[in-house]
Amino acid sequence: QVQLVESGGGSVQAGGSLRLSCVVSGDVASNYHMAWFRQAPGREREGVAGISRPYEWTYYADSVKARFTISQDHKKNAADLQMNSLEPEDTGVYYCAASRNGGDWDRPGVYPYWGQGTQVLVSS
Repeated sequence: QVQLVESGGGSVQAGGSLRLSCVVSGDVASNYHMAWFRQAPGREREGVAGISRPYEWTYYADSVKARFTISQDHKKNAADLQMNSLEPEDTGVYYCAASRNGGDWDRPGVYPYWGQGTQVLVSS
């Protein structure tokens, strides 16, 4: 059974950085299309960044382009999300998701596997 465990969330001031990590257990992370989603209170879950297999093409929401970077860490068997120049609007619970099958990277229904989420709070 594939399990995803996120870490790296926390509180930071606007302009700061955080690095989230999603460690995959039960299989090899590079066998999966991976993505990060976030959900703010009262809002729908939205795709933030995705990385596809096998070529690790990356995809980003317009709101995070040039600030966030998604990558695979093969040593850790993980997908990481480096977040720079954080803004208060980036606040939310960040979830990692994985799927063996392709599809629209930012559609939650594509992903059968999800982590428990990690909180990110950006203060102004």
